[in-house]
Amino acid sequence: MKQAFIMLLGTAVLLSAAGCSSKPDSVEQAQATNNAKEGITNADTVVTTAKGVSGEQRPAFDSQFMTKAASGGLLEVQLGQQVAQKATTPDAKQFAQQMVTDHTKANNELKALAAQKNITLPTTLGEDQQKVYDEVLAEKGADLDKKYVSAMLTDHQEDIKEFQGAVTQSSDTDIRAFAQKTLPVLQMHLGMLQKMQPVIEAKK
Repeated sequence: MKQAFIMLLGTAVLLSAAGCSSKPDSVEQAQATNNAKEGITNADTVVTTAKGVSGEQRPAFDSQFMTKAASGGLLEVQLGQQVAQKATTPDAKQFAQQMVTDHTKANNELKALAAQKNITLPTTLGEDQQKVYDEVLAEKGADLDKKYVSAMLTDHQEDIKEFQGAVTQSSDTDIRAFAQKTLPVLQMHLGMLQKMQPVIEAKK
């Protein structure tokens, strides 16, 4: 009985240590900072409001949207930089480079807007984005191209839904304007990916 207790205790310590050593999610950290600044206790509801830096009522949705968009933008740029060098097909290389160009511009606009609104953004990839980054770069050759295009297809479909949500749900006119301005770019990227995927999938 005593040995069993010691084994259980040791397992608990190891699990605790593993939990402490795991890298915190940058998106969650940024959102926690925003919640603290805005006095938001439930960041999962879009109806929760708190006074922002200028005293206006602002829902948690706004900062949630911007933190997620920031991490997604970082993924587009950082993964694009790698794939532009490692892809084997001209289409994948060209698309990856366009991701770097277009999303660097959008990221800079997002950072300027966040500074204006006193919203903290993540400066590194969130857990979900880091997983995509690692999975794509684990592949080589034609498999890397296929994995990248597939990942970007899913990513842009999700991004478009989030940006469309910001256009209709954000309480801030500047945030709505940013989402509205960026949407056509995301939709253009999605169209490129949908045309490109059958060609890339056919490569051996």
